[in-house]
Amino acid sequence: MIAGAGTGLGREVALKFASEGSVVFGTAESAAQVQDLKVASGGRVSLAACDITNMQGLRAWAEGVSEALDGAGLDVLVILQEAHETGPLEAMPLDAIRRELELNVVGAIAVINAFLPSLRVARGRVIQVSSWIARLAVPFGGLSAASTAALEALSAAYRAEVQPSGVDVVMVTTDLIVPGDTDRSTRPVRPISDLTPAQRDLYGKRLATATTRLEELAIGGTHVAEVAAQVVQIAQAPAAASHVPVGDRAIEIVAAARSKNDADLDAFRLSLVGLG
Repeated sequence: MIAGAGTGLGREVALKFASEGSVVFGTAESAAQVQDLKVASGGRVSLAACDITNMQGLRAWAEGVSEALDGAGLDVLVILQEAHETGPLEAMPLDAIRRELELNVVGAIAVINAFLPSLRVARGRVIQVSSWIARLAVPFGGLSAASTAALEALSAAYRAEVQPSGVDVVMVTTDLIVPGDTDRSTRPVRPISDLTPAQRDLYGKRLATATTRLEELAIGGTHVAEVAAQVVQIAQAPAAASHVPVGDRAIEIVAAARSKNDADLDAFRLSLVGLG
């Protein structure tokens, strides 16, 4: 089961599982994405257009998937971030902040809780996919850093709580991901034109520099197909690791976050986005 399988990494993970013979369920944002995955997978991926923040709809969908499993249990649940809002925190609309936290944090908890009974039956595994920004918050990426860091904390707590009942929880920290040819998703960046004149004076040049640098880092990141293959490999490994960084940049940043002092980390985060 993959939450967020309509585009990007979720789509690639769904197709990779399907190509290896798995039956895949998941959520998508639209009916068009549902049909796209059905065709691309030869019918092995069954998605539903579902807003995971709508508890009634989520519950109904989860019950339908559980019935389709027919008592067999769920082997793997993959949770991906649903929202990535970037920009100066001072200029971020509160509605956008609430929406990202609702999708990425509250939604993830709701999905995990909905499928824990089926995961226990199969002694399955939860794969929570995060990004290195959870370990190294950068300027203008604070909201995404906050929601992904929350997911990492939740994964650690879930791991301790559900392992005694046979369910593994793995955190995967990825590099910035190079999209595939069919990926139409984009990472929304709050444009400088959305800022007030005073905010443009404060943030405009630095925001433009950081945005350009992050785009450059993404170009040099890890291709979505490679990340998807590693996520599937992690899901199928005989023994579950608690945390796996995927991609050279992710490995570097996870190591830096563990070894550098606060002053060095502050310098590192600025230099990473071209503001050092």
